[in-house]
Amino acid sequence: MKFRLFRRRLTISSPRMAIRSSLPWPLRWIAGALMLGFSAAIALWAFEFGKSIAGLDTSAKQELSLLRQEVASLRADRDKAQSVANTSGSLLTAEKALQEKMMSQIRQLESDNRALRDDLGFFEKLLPSGGAEVASLRSLQAEVLSETQLKWQVLVIQPLKNAPVFNGKLDLTVNGTQAGKPWTMTLPGGPQALQFKQYRRVEGVLDLPPQAVVKTVTAKVLEGTTVRSVQTFKL
Repeated sequence: MKFRLFRRRLTISSPRMAIRSSLPWPLRWIAGALMLGFSAAIALWAFEFGKSIAGLDTSAKQELSLLRQEVASLRADRDKAQSVANTSGSLLTAEKALQEKMMSQIRQLESDNRALRDDLGFFEKLLPSGGAEVASLRSLQAEVLSETQLKWQVLVIQPLKNAPVFNGKLDLTVNGTQAGKPWTMTLPGGPQALQFKQYRRVEGVLDLPPQAVVKTVTAKVLEGTTVRSVQTFKL
């Protein structure tokens, strides 16, 4: 029996043997950590050394700082340009509005100037002509607006400083031709009542018959049955 056991130990069928280190496992963990740390330190040193050789470490920070400065400068230029553009747009809008306002004022001034010229001519006609008439026709105007309408206007004055109230009538007669034949027309309803103290402007529009051609317009100022003033306007 002993021989068999001894022979089994010496042959291939003998039991397996395991060789184990006598180093405790905490020390083995510490040794592994040291090795990993040492390897990481070598790798970091190699990386930093490579960067220093390539010149990346010394210029990267400067280039980054310069890029940041350029970005800030570009942003400032952009903001300034945007501000200038906004200001220019506002100025253009204000200038356009000012031009439109000036054009409106110019048109208004031109209209006022025409009105002043008309008023000047009107008051010039109010100046005494040297006569002693109680009431006189100072101005008679007529204009054919269309084939069927005639516009007329008269100015009647009393060339006296303290003139009394005039009570009379204004008669208007239109002469011409109709279809080639002599034709005459008066105010619808007869002479128009006329009452004023210093001056009076009277105007109106007459409806003309078909084929009527106006040649003259005659205005008369009547006081009762007396004709105080007569004036004829030729077209």
